[in-house]
Amino acid sequence: MLTIAQITDLHITNGSRPKEHVRNAARLRIALKSVYAMKPKPAAILVTGDLIDTGTLEEYEELKQILSDCEIPLYYGLGNHDDRENFRKAFPGTPVDDNGFVQYAFMLGDLRVIMCDTLEGKEHGGFCEKRAAWLTKTLAEAPDTPTLLALHHPPIASGIVWMDEPADAPWKVRLGDVIRGRQQIKGIICGHMHRAFSGVFAGHLVQVSTATTIQLALDLSPIDLRVPDHRELLTERAPGFMLLVWDKGELVMHACPAGDFPAAVHYQVPFIKD
Repeated sequence: MLTIAQITDLHITNGSRPKEHVRNAARLRIALKSVYAMKPKPAAILVTGDLIDTGTLEEYEELKQILSDCEIPLYYGLGNHDDRENFRKAFPGTPVDDNGFVQYAFMLGDLRVIMCDTLEGKEHGGFCEKRAAWLTKTLAEAPDTPTLLALHHPPIASGIVWMDEPADAPWKVRLGDVIRGRQQIKGIICGHMHRAFSGVFAGHLVQVSTATTIQLALDLSPIDLRVPDHRELLTERAPGFMLLVWDKGELVMHACPAGDFPAAVHYQVPFIKD
């Protein structure tokens, strides 16, 4: 059995924004502590974008300091709050494709992981023809190897209309054209939405992870972004992460709140099923 953790939307910043600096770093440390406590300990941590908040090199240096004593190998992807150039300066060991996009494939046990780069401006996702061509080629290289896709922006809608992108957004259409019918893909993991939900895209299961930073409130009612209605948009609910379990060719994904919680029941006597 192989276990893999996913953390996303860290939004680490620095002392120029003291409230967010302290809060987001503390919440990341809570999430990491919970990941370290998993039994068995995950083989890797996939960090799926919005690593920092405003894209500065100083923020990446702050992130590196927080992660300097990480006990588990880390694999990074980029989100819309990231800056590709500054990330590559801060993390020169992370692979890039021939066009400089931060996307690459690697093996964890017998599971292949493909990290895709959907960074495109400061809000919405992107997946241009060059990135699509790279993914097409990368998938074709190992058509019989079980594969997990990781990207920041989810290609499915949550129902929270002020955050969702249209189903016919060009990048979603392009991604769908590449992965439709690819039987080796066992699942797609994403971030960006600051809450956990799942759906199906191009015939594949998509699991979106909660964030380590503040969470997106679940309000599915219509909204007019020109008229403030004082609804809760984001909440201080517990940080979280995903735990992916790959066992005997099957992938299971657990949404995990992070933090210290009291035990309700201990295993103290033999447990026998009739």
